[in-house]
Amino acid sequence: MTTQDTTQNAPEAVTEGTATEVTATEGTVTDGTATEGTMADPGTDPAAGQQKARFGPVGWLRWFWRQLTSMRTALVLLFLLALASIPGSVLPQQGIDPAAVSQYYSEHPALAPILAKLSGFDVFGAPWFAAVYILLFTSLAGCVLPRAFRLARSARQPPPKAPRHLGRLPQATSFPSELAPARVLESAAGMLGKRRFRLRTGDGWVSAEKGYSHEIGNLLFHVALLGLLVSVALGGLFGYKGNRLLVEGDTFANTPTALDVFHPGRLVSATDLAPFSLTLRRFDATYITSGSQRGEPASFNAELSYAKQYGGPTHGYDLRVNHPLNVDGVQVFLIGHGYAPVFKVTDGSGRVVFNQPVPFIPIEQSGLTSEGVIKAPDASPEQLGFSGVFLPTEYVTPVGQLASAFPAAEQPRVSLVSYAGNLGENGGESQSVYNLDTAQMRMLDVAPRPLAPGQSITLPHGLGTLTFTGYRQWASLAITYDPGQVPALISALAALAGLVMSFLMRRRRIFVRATSDGGDRALVEVAGLTRSDAAGGFEAEFAELTQAFHEALEAGGAGARVKSKGE
Repeated sequence: MTTQDTTQNAPEAVTEGTATEVTATEGTVTDGTATEGTMADPGTDPAAGQQKARFGPVGWLRWFWRQLTSMRTALVLLFLLALASIPGSVLPQQGIDPAAVSQYYSEHPALAPILAKLSGFDVFGAPWFAAVYILLFTSLAGCVLPRAFRLARSARQPPPKAPRHLGRLPQATSFPSELAPARVLESAAGMLGKRRFRLRTGDGWVSAEKGYSHEIGNLLFHVALLGLLVSVALGGLFGYKGNRLLVEGDTFANTPTALDVFHPGRLVSATDLAPFSLTLRRFDATYITSGSQRGEPASFNAELSYAKQYGGPTHGYDLRVNHPLNVDGVQVFLIGHGYAPVFKVTDGSGRVVFNQPVPFIPIEQSGLTSEGVIKAPDASPEQLGFSGVFLPTEYVTPVGQLASAFPAAEQPRVSLVSYAGNLGENGGESQSVYNLDTAQMRMLDVAPRPLAPGQSITLPHGLGTLTFTGYRQWASLAITYDPGQVPALISALAALAGLVMSFLMRRRRIFVRATSDGGDRALVEVAGLTRSDAAGGFEAEFAELTQAFHEALEAGGAGARVKSKGE
């Protein structure tokens, strides 16, 4: 069979997206357009036709770009990004809760260093996470932008010409009319125009289309998706995150050196930080005192005073969980709290070498048992160090171990182990304030015992004394600036709106042909087509429209005249 025979027997293509693809022996017909066949020319060598083409560098680059910008690759990368985010949700992150990272080190001393080398405690700043994100951004940009241009063209294009054989469409009907064909078409155009169909007319036919909001929704979704990625990149470039642990009564200024942890964006310098300062005046925590949830937190409140400019007027703010303080676009979140026992250390010469609160880090949440260290590098004749636990509500377990029965400080106690020697602070390597290096120190022969506020321990050999004078509370604050937060929210809402529009709206087409029956009457053909009708409803809509059109023609087409451009 030849190509010509095939096209004569094949159903006629009626519109874009509905044409029947017909494959011939020597060629292919798709949407009515013949393309070159896949068979080798009989006059050529078959072996030559089977020889594989070899890619050059440019060919391989084009192949790689096509693979990278395919929707399948974008979906795979999106899945990998979600998979890579799991460790950031499971493991404590240095930029969010450094105290929890220190606790993880103490609980998993063998595993924690391995995870640290794999950026397990800084997942979202890891090079491998950034690589997946950049590939995803490139893939989506290369996939979405061309598709957005195609959707924009599709939303502007006029309805297609009416097919010749309307009876082949899924919804079709025909009936005679007493009106002339021209009058029938004028009536059809007027009725469809009133129903907000986009019109196109020709010789003996009217074509109308509605539901372009479907393409607008698709376009909005794709553009918003790209805007969401740009917003995230904007936050990564120009935003920053920091953490600061504040003890009651302490003040800090928003500078890189004053932050315990600082993660600036790629294009952020020290001068870009908002010049505010704040003071933790008081911290209050309440807990459930009875029932199965005894010990669970009921409320956390941090009473702050802050100044938007260094040395400027101060303002008060009650900082609570999920109620951040906003200072010129910088948000301050309450992310943790604990206790800071106050110690006074007197050395062997009677000189007070240490007198301040020391933040202890919680190692469990049910009773808020906390660990910490005290370092007195100025003590003489030897440097002194202490490590131990703070128990908000002390009790002794049946096996004789000290524990805390309740997270509120109802019966505060500290238990310390004493050391003397070289703290190792002059070795050139930085030390954590939460760890005590005892490599060059010796444990003193002082039996650990719980100390109540006001009690002291006397060190042997005249090395001095340590007094537990009381406690304060501390709050851990997260300081974040993300300029892409609002654009990301707008993009997400726009993407959702576009998705809803694309699902609820459907493009549908109505075609009307009117031909003379040889006299004054006309034979009217009406057909309808929709690109997608998964939710149903087009059949009923077409029936209602056809009925209304038929009634209008029987009434003589009154009121259905189309206005000209000059009217």
